[in-house]
Amino acid sequence: MADAAVWLPSLVVFGTAAVAFVAGVVGLRRLGERREARDADAARELERTAKARLVGADEAVRDATQEIRFAEAQFGPETARELGQAVERARGWLREAFLLQQRLDDAEPGTAAERRAWSTRIASLCASVEGALADAGSVLSARRAAERGAVDDAPALRERERRLAARRADAVSALERLGTRFSASALAGAQGALRRADHDLAAGSAALDEAEQRLADAPGAPVAGILDRSAHALQRAERELDRVEHVELELARAAEEAGAEAASLDEELVAARRERDAAADADVGSALAVVIGEVSPLLVGREGRAADPFSERDRLRAARDRLEAARATARRAQDRLDGARGALPGAIAIAESQIRVAGEALERARAFAGADARTRLAEAERQLGIARREPDPVAALDAARRAASRASDAEALAHYAALHR
Repeated sequence: MADAAVWLPSLVVFGTAAVAFVAGVVGLRRLGERREARDADAARELERTAKARLVGADEAVRDATQEIRFAEAQFGPETARELGQAVERARGWLREAFLLQQRLDDAEPGTAAERRAWSTRIASLCASVEGALADAGSVLSARRAAERGAVDDAPALRERERRLAARRADAVSALERLGTRFSASALAGAQGALRRADHDLAAGSAALDEAEQRLADAPGAPVAGILDRSAHALQRAERELDRVEHVELELARAAEEAGAEAASLDEELVAARRERDAAADADVGSALAVVIGEVSPLLVGREGRAADPFSERDRLRAARDRLEAARATARRAQDRLDGARGALPGAIAIAESQIRVAGEALERARAFAGADARTRLAEAERQLGIARREPDPVAALDAARRAASRASDAEALAHYAALHR
């Protein structure tokens, strides 16, 4: 009895643990069953959604297949081919979706994960089908809307063509009137713009005629592309006519600018003649005189060249630019001469001082100085003589600087000989 009393608490503990374990197992099993039930419900819902989308995608492909024939009849084989390509892509996706649905119908109930994956894939393929067909349908709808708008715009384009034809006639009259005052070269740009306008007007009118004839033969026929071509041609013609209509203002502006260029050139010539007369260097004055002689005749007889203001303005502008360049060159040469003339006295004084210092150094090292030092000193004296006699200030300045340099070399050689005797 004593032994039974000892084991009794242990049995109670083990029994309680066993009961708790069994209860936990049962609870976990029930939780798993509830989770599996929820997953199964979700999978069935996903499958139902996929089947519904598959039916909708199949109907969309069938409708698009019928739409191909309508598109070909309305817009021609090119537009139908584009829609047909979209339908073929959609059919490929649809075939894959049907194969997956067949697997779902034949699969064992226990393959829940695969069923979810297949259902998801079917939904994705149906979305691709719907998207491709929607894009193709949008393009076709836009094309039909454009056609409806194009038909409405055709009368406006015809009215625009008539207005441009009237402007063209006015432009011809204006050019004939301007031709009595201005030369053919002055009006060449406007005449070229008129020829281009004629070409574009003819192209726009021909496209309009083609569109109207097509609509007369087959009401509802596609003409948007033809009318768009006509609109672009008429727009180009309008730009060219704008150029023709503005040529008179441009001629007046060119004549005014030519007068301003002539006045500026006259002022430049007056200043250039003063600089030529004041030039100390004969070469500088001669070079400036040549340019003056070449551009001066341009100011004579300008009335006879008034028939082409564009050419006259450009000619005077080029002459003024050339004269300005010649004056700038002359000023640079004169500045160089003036600078050399101002620096020459100082350079000669420096050379004389350096020659004197070098001579004293040679005198102190007379017994030791060699031919190199004496040669440098002799060359310095010769360059100093050139600097005093040279009429060109620039050449004289260069000679004076060479004299100072040679004298400095002679002094250095004399000191070196004295230190190393």
